[in-house]
Amino acid sequence: MKPIYLDYNATTPIAGEVAEAMAPYLYEHFGNPSSSHAYGRVARQAVETARGQVAALLGCRLEDVVFTSGGTESNNQALKGLALRAAADRGGRDRIITSAVEHPATLEVCRWLQAQGFEITLLPVDQHGMVDPTRLERALGPDTLLVSVMQANNEVGTIQPIAELARLAHAHGALMHTDAAQALAKIPVEVGDPATGSGLGVDLLSVAGHKLYAPKGVGALYVRGGVELAPLIHGAGQEGGRRPGTENVLEIVGLGKACEIGQRDLEANMAHFAAMRDRLHDGLLRELGSGALRLNGHPEKRLPNTLSLSFRGVEANILLAEIGEQVAASAGAACHAGQVDVSAVLAAMRVPVEWAMGTVRFSVGRGTTAEEIDRAVEIVAGAVARLQER
Repeated sequence: MKPIYLDYNATTPIAGEVAEAMAPYLYEHFGNPSSSHAYGRVARQAVETARGQVAALLGCRLEDVVFTSGGTESNNQALKGLALRAAADRGGRDRIITSAVEHPATLEVCRWLQAQGFEITLLPVDQHGMVDPTRLERALGPDTLLVSVMQANNEVGTIQPIAELARLAHAHGALMHTDAAQALAKIPVEVGDPATGSGLGVDLLSVAGHKLYAPKGVGALYVRGGVELAPLIHGAGQEGGRRPGTENVLEIVGLGKACEIGQRDLEANMAHFAAMRDRLHDGLLRELGSGALRLNGHPEKRLPNTLSLSFRGVEANILLAEIGEQVAASAGAACHAGQVDVSAVLAAMRVPVEWAMGTVRFSVGRGTTAEEIDRAVEIVAGAVARLQER
């Protein structure tokens, strides 16, 4: 019997409908989208159809969607592209504000920019992993170029108050970026309009295909009209000159179809995710007792599919090794040679080390069944009980 997959935040399988949509571009339609002949026109139409599907999910204009190789490139393009453009314009804004619980695809970019002379401000979070808007307001100033805060945390699932953070950023003349890789197709994501106060009100938003049942190696960046970014790649004029290079038609088609499905099935998926997540949590509470478990992340404002739990008196890597052939999940801490390496997210949330060392992230998906959850409860609870007795 194959292991129960409860690591959907790490990556998702390619959806059957997505694979079917991609197949003709693997076997038949091989043209270059920049070619003017019939083969090229078929490929160009496929790219533009996908652009429309992504735009529909985000609630934005087609021309504001730039295809990339994934979430990491999108974050790099957003932060570096804006910073390098600002430096060239000499506008005096050289501060980027981000949070202490961002993905390395944002934090490492900020560290690189800091080495280039930009000022970086890290906002702390509360015990639930939430950014306090009043802290952002105090940090904002005339030198602030950009605020970058992820919409939902990949480890604990906490959903940030992006719309409020964006309003504060704009009030001080700064732009707002959010990494929405974990949020798309799990909760509503609409870029909105700062002028009307609708939606998130962001200027830049990152998309990662493999988090929403599209292939690995494709993503997108939403760039609000009028926002200018310096390109990271130089070449021909693809993607309006914002991301040169022959388009990855096969995977762009897959991303577009995944976004179409994500929009179509959002409400049903949200209900299913929450039901499976809560069934897992309730089952483990029943088997182990509330004193043996600690929930990480916001109890309400979190992704419907994400469950971060700390197990008392258990080391996460040993627990995962114990269940690894039966349940696939992720650790929030690594224990080795008498040392505990707690994730930056748990550390920023000030989770006590005795709890943090036993943290496991479970994340459910579209394919998760109640039968799998019940079997996972039995396997995990049994393993925890055995380890606590040692």
